Amino acid sequence: MLSQRTVADKGGTMRLGQWVCCLTPGSKAEQAYGQPIIFERHRHRYEFNNAYRKRMEAHGMVLSGRSADGSLIEIIELRDHPWFVGTQFHPEFKSRPTRPHPLFRGFVGAAVARAGHAKDAAAARADGLAYKNGHQPPADKVVASSLAGS
Repeated sequence: MLSQRTVADKGGTMRLGQWVCCLTPGSKAEQAYGQPIIFERHRHRYEFNNAYRKRMEAHGMVLSGRSADGSLIEIIELRDHPWFVGTQFHPEFKSRPTRPHPLFRGFVGAAVARAGHAKDAAAARADGLAYKNGHQPPADKVVASSLAGS
């Protein structure tokens, strides 16, 4: 905007360009990338407030990506969530239709897995209701349950 060209104090510093990020072993991010060190593009003014680091970790947040010197948090996750991954950088900058970003692939993969579990659970509930209502279980269920009891 024309009126903004003379504004010198913008309330922070703009973090631009590609920066190194060190991933926590075993984290969702590290599993998605398949490597311990990545490079991602940034365009933002704000950072994770390190004053809350220990409190956030104590309540289930995983600080899974850090700057090379460890002072900046790049990626957060929720420990007990199928796929809660938040980033400071912009994964869409490096994603392409034929080469989706690793975090996008991980997100879609987690959604598909969750949908599969939900479908299996719904089928199991439906089978359980059918058994309670006097219907015979399918033959493959009878075989499986008799094998499990052996």
